Amino acid sequence: MNEFSLPPDVRIARDTVEQLVGRSIRDLSIYRRALTHRSLLRVYPEQSLLSNERLEFLGDALLDVFVGEVLYERLPDEDEGALTRLRARLVSEQPLATYARRMDLGEHLLMSTNAARDQGRDNPSILADAFEALVGAVYQDQGYAAARAFVHDQVIDPFDLMALAAQDENYKSQLLEHMQAHGRPQPTYRVVHETGPSHDKTFTVEVQVGDTGYEQGTAGNKQEAEQEAARRTLAQLAAADA
Repeated sequence: MNEFSLPPDVRIARDTVEQLVGRSIRDLSIYRRALTHRSLLRVYPEQSLLSNERLEFLGDALLDVFVGEVLYERLPDEDEGALTRLRARLVSEQPLATYARRMDLGEHLLMSTNAARDQGRDNPSILADAFEALVGAVYQDQGYAAARAFVHDQVIDPFDLMALAAQDENYKSQLLEHMQAHGRPQPTYRVVHETGPSHDKTFTVEVQVGDTGYEQGTAGNKQEAEQEAARRTLAQLAAADA
């Protein structure tokens, strides 16, 4: 598809993309797709446009691999649970949206006027999806090494991973301190659901404070499920206090 055969609001300049990814590119159409929000497909149904959703899927998997690989190599003393939580802090929606904002990615998204009017260019979910799609596009266009280098530049290098790992991630302790500071009872954790065979169970745990049930967490062991439930409860309490 020739770029100049497209409507103006569906075009993306090669030099713009190269500035975004920090390298020369081969196939501009892959990056156009990475920046195309699904709202634009309804505006131009005759153009056979593709949204960034499939590239988002690919980029999500690549981010897990690239970031997991670095954490595994650089933090040999951390266990699986700590590595999993640290990876989530680097590649979940909010941090991905932050990386996208740092690149001014929202400015270059191809979306409908209505989506843009609804603050779509700064929507955390849309930005995170676009960042993942861009990782997938670099991989498809440039290969594994280039995609890995892009993720290192944008996700890994800005952080001191040792310092990040040293930060308190014991959400159960944080929740206990929060309740004590507010004169509330000590949180307890109740298994509300478990599935799977005995050697591969999944547990869902709920936080309870007095007679009040709070958030739930699901994981492959009770301890991780409790940590996730505590993390979600802390987020719920923070949102209520905002």
